[in-house]
Amino acid sequence: MNNEEFNIRVNVIQKTFNDMRKIKCITPENIRKVDENIYPGGDIFTTEDGDFIDLEFQIDDFDEEELVKYVELAETLYEKHQKHVAIYIICPNTINVSVTECPILSEADFTIKLACIDEDPCEIILRMIKNKIKNEETLDSNDIHALELLPLKCRPEKRNYFRKEYFKIMNELA
Repeated sequence: MNNEEFNIRVNVIQKTFNDMRKIKCITPENIRKVDENIYPGGDIFTTEDGDFIDLEFQIDDFDEEELVKYVELAETLYEKHQKHVAIYIICPNTINVSVTECPILSEADFTIKLACIDEDPCEIILRMIKNKIKNEETLDSNDIHALELLPLKCRPEKRNYFRKEYFKIMNELA
């Protein structure tokens, strides 16, 4: 992740979730890896105090199963490092959110916040991938996987647009 992408994500965290803590860095893979069977998270950042912030883009409906995945990730990160974990989830206002806000009892110290926005997360993800290409960064397997999923996760009327963008990028990489 280059500085521009890092700053964009920090800006999203600060503005969308009103979290003004200083973010030191993207959390290294060896620290953020918790368990093979646990969802690895989106972009996990480390604050100046050593706490963790996980920024997620949710493009599927948000139900109890999705919430359980995030709770499990937060608890496991906390158990491993004994640092507060904040999970911030951005989703389009077009998905179905079928869980209500309620207390989550746990020995772990974490918060989970969900923000529904007008901008389509698929557009945000595509813009981040195009930014990587523009900055001559190598796309990793997560980028390719996200790109492949965009036509399936977007609104039906935008499928062909995302397919076309997927094909363009894959042809450029070939």
